[in-house]
Amino acid sequence: MMDFLVTVAGVVMIVEGVPWFLSPPRMKRLLFGFMGLPDRALRSMGLLLMLSGLLLVYLVRG
Repeated sequence: MMDFLVTVAGVVMIVEGVPWFLSPPRMKRLLFGFMGLPDRALRSMGLLLMLSGLLLVYLVRG
């Protein structure tokens, strides 16, 4: 089980790192754009991402 969690963490780090590697200036602009959003919008986006991830894991793992 621990091997699986470490593998998942590694894949997440790879996926998260790709945009920063390909276009650092664009990622900076994106992050500064998030600064102007209200907390409620960011919280809603986070919830949507978590639920989407949960659904994806449920569909793949059955």
